Amino acid sequence: MSELTVIPARPPVRGLVIVLDVAAKVMLLLLLMTALRYPELGHLEGKGATARAVGYPLAAFIIPAAWFLRWRRRVTFPWLVDVMVTLTCFTDTLGNRMNLYDTVRRFDDLMHFVNTGVLTAAFILFTLPPRSTRAQVLERSLAFGVTAALAWEIAEYYAFLSTSGIVDRYADTLGDLALGSLGSVAAGQLVYWAWQHHHLLTAGPQPLPAYPGANARPPASGQPGL
Repeated sequence: MSELTVIPARPPVRGLVIVLDVAAKVMLLLLLMTALRYPELGHLEGKGATARAVGYPLAAFIIPAAWFLRWRRRVTFPWLVDVMVTLTCFTDTLGNRMNLYDTVRRFDDLMHFVNTGVLTAAFILFTLPPRSTRAQVLERSLAFGVTAALAWEIAEYYAFLSTSGIVDRYADTLGDLALGSLGSVAAGQLVYWAWQHHHLLTAGPQPLPAYPGANARPPASGQPGL
């Protein structure tokens, strides 16, 4: 009889990722509550403190909520994907709290490049299998990254500019869109490289044994992955 290999119901994940995910969510909520109560302390005056206080928790908890309500009996929880989404919200809020946007040259450009890239990488890990081609990864990177960058600029305009009345603060919209798009492409290619070198193969949601596809052969023993 041929030997059968079964994927465990809940594959082991690195505890550090779980701790980081929970800690980032807690710190994000604390920072947002402080900024909402004391906008000047969080350096969010005229920068959409209320919009952030509503939108960022929704973004940070959308994957846990969707997984619990619809997917928990079908797939494992994608801890790495979740922490990547949470960190984009946390780093932006922390950057404002430390006043880095107004005191560090090009910090805003760095955040557009990095955070759009991180979100794109999370989306790729969440929606594409590791066997995807470079072209498929590039297509998904551009589709999501450019859309995300554009959505952020629109939200920034209506949530922040409409309350602050400062026109020149967001005069670099085209530059931000370009940086976000470049970040998404770079992140997508980094994920593809990781897959080709047998990393992050189980970073996305994995099927549980009771559902179709759960008996598919897993990555060969010894291949790392979260």
